[in-house]
Amino acid sequence: QVQVVESGGGSVQAGGSLRLSCVVSGKQGRGPSIGWFRQAPGKERQWVAGVRNIDGHRYYSDSAKGRFTIAQDNAENTVYLQMNSLKPEDTAMYYCAAGYYVADFSVASEYNFWGQGTQVTVSS
Repeated sequence: QVQVVESGGGSVQAGGSLRLSCVVSGKQGRGPSIGWFRQAPGKERQWVAGVRNIDGHRYYSDSAKGRFTIAQDNAENTVYLQMNSLKPEDTAMYYCAAGYYVADFSVASEYNFWGQGTQVTVSS
């Protein structure tokens, strides 16, 4: 059974940076694909970025391109989301999700395993 645990959230001012971590345990073989999502109060869950398990290809939402970077450290079983140039609209609970057969990284139902989330708050 795969488990994912997020950490690294916090409060920063606009323009600042944070690095979120997603530790993956219980994986089999090359491990699952990983996606990062976020959800702000009163809003729908929004996909942020993803990394494909078979080749490490990275995917980004339009809001993340140029500011966020997803990276994986297989030795540490950890996937990172480096977030730079943060804006108040990036404020949300950020979730890590894992799935072995993810075809569309932006679709939440493609993922089987979810973490509890880590809060990111960006002040203006």
